Amino acid sequence: MQYVLIIHEVADYPAWKQVFDSAATIRKEAGERSYQVLKYEHDPNRIVHFSAWTSINDARQFFESPKLVQIREEAGVKAPEFIYLEQLEAGDL
Repeated sequence: MQYVLIIHEVADYPAWKQVFDSAATIRKEAGERSYQVLKYEHDPNRIVHFSAWTSINDARQFFESPKLVQIREEAGVKAPEFIYLEQLEAGDL
């Protein structure tokens, strides 16, 4: 499985979340299979988006597309950091 970890600051979480939710269909069509949204404990506008993808290439093409750059700007995203990951192991304890 391939994953993307995105860490970014948003100007306003509720406004960002509305844009994020409205992009669910295009994320799914691009190859996103599941996601988690997390926040820093003491900074509600510091967001972590962790998602599983069909491939790293699909994720990279999606997140680096001009359309997504524009959507991030509209959502108030500041300086996103993208980390592309391939799973080596998983387990439950």
